[in-house]
Amino acid sequence: MVSADQATDGYSAVFFVEGNQVAREMRATEFGAFLDGYVGLSDLAETEVRAVLVELSPDLKVQALVFFKIWFDEEGRADSHWNLPIEELARTGAKGPDMGGGAIRLVCRSQCPDPKFKEDLWDPDMTPGNNHFQAIRKAVEANSLKFRKVEPVQEENIPVLSEQAEDSSEREESAAAADRSRLAQLIREQRLRIKTLQSVHRDALSDIQREHRLEIQGLRSDIADLEQKYERQRLSNEQLKKRLSERNEQYLAMQEQMAAVGEEKQREDSNASAELLLLREQLERRQRELELRDEKIVALEEENHELRNREPPEDSIMDHLKRQSVFLVAYQPGVGHVTLPFKDIDTYFSNPTAYAAERCGMNEPAYREWLEHYENPVCGHENEDGKPCGEPILRISQPSEFRPGIDDRCEKHQA
Repeated sequence: MVSADQATDGYSAVFFVEGNQVAREMRATEFGAFLDGYVGLSDLAETEVRAVLVELSPDLKVQALVFFKIWFDEEGRADSHWNLPIEELARTGAKGPDMGGGAIRLVCRSQCPDPKFKEDLWDPDMTPGNNHFQAIRKAVEANSLKFRKVEPVQEENIPVLSEQAEDSSEREESAAAADRSRLAQLIREQRLRIKTLQSVHRDALSDIQREHRLEIQGLRSDIADLEQKYERQRLSNEQLKKRLSERNEQYLAMQEQMAAVGEEKQREDSNASAELLLLREQLERRQRELELRDEKIVALEEENHELRNREPPEDSIMDHLKRQSVFLVAYQPGVGHVTLPFKDIDTYFSNPTAYAAERCGMNEPAYREWLEHYENPVCGHENEDGKPCGEPILRISQPSEFRPGIDDRCEKHQA
């Protein structure tokens, strides 16, 4: 949360960022009013905003930056459950780039003093020439919030007589110390940029994996629909064949009856012949329907085969995965990060747990038993009333080293 004391209000501000530009500026007390729900911003309804807490010195030099995210609801009011201690984070931030007043205190997703707040933060763009730090510095220099700038008191240089003025060696040491300070600052900035680039890479990889999962789910849905159509056609064909067989039996039985009828029943025979002709026409019609059904079944089987074996579209995610220009990396406890071959992708997404168990050389029930222990390392012994012991125990990090009934019991219940 943002406090409203006078010192903070005088030299603290919140900037809303869009792209690489500062889109909106407000003082700390004004932002606190948004958090308290007194006012709303209709243009930000149902939007997650990237914002920056900017703490300034009396001479309007940036001292600390906290890059945080906040959600505005459908009425443009700040999320009532948002409670990120951005001022406390600003005081404990690590060193960041020099923005005119020495190295600032910086808090962002890649440089967070408390990991539990990491997901509520974001990484600034550090691209040379046009980045967030330069945009913030320009906004501070413009001072559109009308902060009162207090110029630092210049100390008078009073000449002091001494036996000997500072010699050249002292000046060289001072210059060397300044060079070391600039080098250390440059190294910190480069390390921060590397961290932010890694964060961007992880987010991009996560997006690719999500798109790939959706694409695989779509293909599986198409295959399932074709399989259902094929099954319906097969059942219909079997029913048609059964009815055709019954008609054939009726036809043969009628022929036998006609052979046994004497000449005295010729008029009845003529009626029987007409009915026989009708049955033959029906039989031929049913035969043609059966042939059409067989042709449809063959076409569906061919289409199903093509869908199962067709090459992925060029430049699609599946095409890149197959040509190994893009790799799909999955993580499972006990296995770690695994690069999935193209042929294993369907197997993995159909049952990730079974795939991980196979990679560990275990069966799926044994791996699930270890996974339950790994995610919640407590004693699983049930007392007489049926309640588990729940005593915290030592986690076994390797599935192959886990012994059920021993490693998932505390020392009291191992006996």
